[in-house]
Amino acid sequence: MGLIVQKFGGSSVANADRVNNVASIVTDTYKAGNDVVVVVSAQGDTTDDLLKKAQEINPGASKREMDMLLAAGEQISIALLAMAIEKVGCPVVSLLGWQAGFNTNSNHSTARIKNIKTDRVKTAIDKHQIVVVAGFQGINRYDDITTLGRGGSDTSAVALAAALHADRCQIFTDVEGVFTADPRKVKNAKKLTEITYDEMLELATLGAQVLNNRSVEMGKKYNVEIEVLSSLKRVSGTIVKEVANMEKMLVRGVTKDTNVARISIIDLPDTPGIAFRIFSMLAAKNINVDIILQSVGREGSKDIAFTVSKDCEEEALAIIKGIAELQGKKVISDDEIAKVSVVGAGMETHPGAAAMMFEALYEQNINIQMISTSEIKISVLIDKNEADKAVTAIHDKFIPNA
Repeated sequence: MGLIVQKFGGSSVANADRVNNVASIVTDTYKAGNDVVVVVSAQGDTTDDLLKKAQEINPGASKREMDMLLAAGEQISIALLAMAIEKVGCPVVSLLGWQAGFNTNSNHSTARIKNIKTDRVKTAIDKHQIVVVAGFQGINRYDDITTLGRGGSDTSAVALAAALHADRCQIFTDVEGVFTADPRKVKNAKKLTEITYDEMLELATLGAQVLNNRSVEMGKKYNVEIEVLSSLKRVSGTIVKEVANMEKMLVRGVTKDTNVARISIIDLPDTPGIAFRIFSMLAAKNINVDIILQSVGREGSKDIAFTVSKDCEEEALAIIKGIAELQGKKVISDDEIAKVSVVGAGMETHPGAAAMMFEALYEQNINIQMISTSEIKISVLIDKNEADKAVTAIHDKFIPNA
């Protein structure tokens, strides 16, 4: 009937029962007349366990050796799933990332896919085999194993779906789809039947952990229709695709992200080029900067504050303190903060959206530290301890009857 790429995360294959459950989903899809390619993550907490082992041996291990270690998690998963599918009586073959043709650049731990040579996968499909592929990994031009970073299996699946011109890419997870907020924290969160690539990308980037943001970018670029659905319940999920924009504002979700650190530089010289100097140095080290706030110049000086992810905080501070023009300047960092965002089409053309969000926070006596807006989102920085309360309040304000 069609070619379906299915991806299963670590929680979906965490133990023997769940591996057998995934095998049942895969083989049911296959028996319905589809060609099936499956992308699998490492089981449960395997990646975290491997990271702990590395810390025990060498906290300063090179990224190359870390990739060699972490890639082992997916090798275990694909073999076990292939065994479970064999037991059901369906033809199957498991392939590591390099065997499936994933060629990447040489940025160990954060590699980018350059191309996928699908010959071996296509040969297996032609033999009517189910193909089980290790997500998260590939190989560079030096034949070294590389990994794509956290959430990289989503990217592997969408990239493979694009390369194979699959009819659909299904991302199975432990939730039933994309919700307007985390259903574990907001009791009246509503499951969406569909969402645009742009809205999903904002949600993923702003802290929603249903899909990796790179996978959404790739889905949009190659027009891969993505379906997010549960591996534990046989119910319909959420379709990510291009959806006709409506004139009215339509809120799709409220998210929080606690992996945020704010860095402030006080009394900078109010001269041209200083911002370029700071942010070009950060960019050179692949440090992504999100919200940026610069004060109005006063008496020849100004302040700049910006946010980075927590895992980049120390490196960013070291870079800033090493810039000659900033010697002696006061630099403050704070990682006890959270970024709370509301996402939806038409934000920019509906000025009441910001007022509604700020009213919801005011009613809960929550102070706003920084604000950022785009066409489809409004984000604020607040105290981390108030993040869950803020998400619920904003959700209730925008989606009261969910």
